[in-house]
Amino acid sequence: MLELPEARTIARQLNETVIGKRIVSAQAGASPHGFAWYFGEPSLYGRMLDGKTITSAAAYGGRPEIVADDIHISFCDGVNARYLEAGAKRPAKHQLIMEFEDGSAIVCTIQMYGGIFAFPKDANEDFYYHVGKEKPDPLSDAFDFAYFSSLLTDETRALSAKAFLATKQRIPGLGNGVLQDILWIAKIHPKRRMELLSDAEIKTLYETVKKILTDMTQKGGRDIEKDLFGNPGGYTTTMSKNGINHPCPACGDIIYRIAYLGGNVYICKGCQKFR
Repeated sequence: MLELPEARTIARQLNETVIGKRIVSAQAGASPHGFAWYFGEPSLYGRMLDGKTITSAAAYGGRPEIVADDIHISFCDGVNARYLEAGAKRPAKHQLIMEFEDGSAIVCTIQMYGGIFAFPKDANEDFYYHVGKEKPDPLSDAFDFAYFSSLLTDETRALSAKAFLATKQRIPGLGNGVLQDILWIAKIHPKRRMELLSDAEIKTLYETVKKILTDMTQKGGRDIEKDLFGNPGGYTTTMSKNGINHPCPACGDIIYRIAYLGGNVYICKGCQKFR
C-alpha cells in the first residue's frame, strides 16, 4: 500500500518523467472493480482530462498527486501507477489510463482496493486528503519533537503504539506498513500503550520515525512496494512478509506475525518486549 516513502518516490519520478506532456486520451473505470473508488463518475474522466497538460506532481502524506492544468489527480492506498514508454504493451485491465501525445502513458491498476480521484482544484473535501496537505510533513523541520509531543493528549496516551502512530493520519503517510520497522528499531511492542512509555522511549520513538521515514524515502521506498517503473524500493524491510519466521538480525529471536487492529503486525519478542 502507498505510504509516505513510496508516494514521495512516485511524485519525484512523475516530475522527472511526465511534466509538460499533453494527455490525448484518458479513460477511467474500463475494468470494473468493486473496491476502486473515484471522485465523481469515472465515465467523465476522459472529458475532464483529454487535452490537459501535466504541470506538476507532489506527494501529500501517502498520496501522490498529478496536476494537469486545472485538474488534480490523486492516488491513494492500493493504486499501482506505472509509466509506460511509447510502444510498451498496455495491461489488459486497468482502472485509469492516460495516453500522452508522444505515445507514452500512465496506467493505474488496483488489486485489493484503492482510490483514483480526478477533480478541479479545491473540489475534493475528503478529510484524509486535506490532512495530508495541512499537517506538518514528517520529513520537514516543522515536524519537530515539540510537535510530536503535542500529539500526545489524554485521549491518545491511552492508545497502543500502533494505534497512535498509524490511525487517524495523525502523522500523514505513516501507516501500518512503515510502522513495522519503526517500532522494531525503537524496541517498542505495537500493543504497548503510549501512557506506559517512558520519556526516553517517547523521544526515541520520535527520532526513529524521522530517521526511518527519511531512510526509506531516500532509498526510493520499501522493497515490498514498487515505484512508477515497477521496480521495488531500495529500503530492505526487516519487519515485513520478507522477514517472517526468520531470525531477527539484532537479537536472533524469530520474527512472527499476528493480526492486530485490522492488519498484520510483525514482532520480535527479543527486541519488542510487551511489558
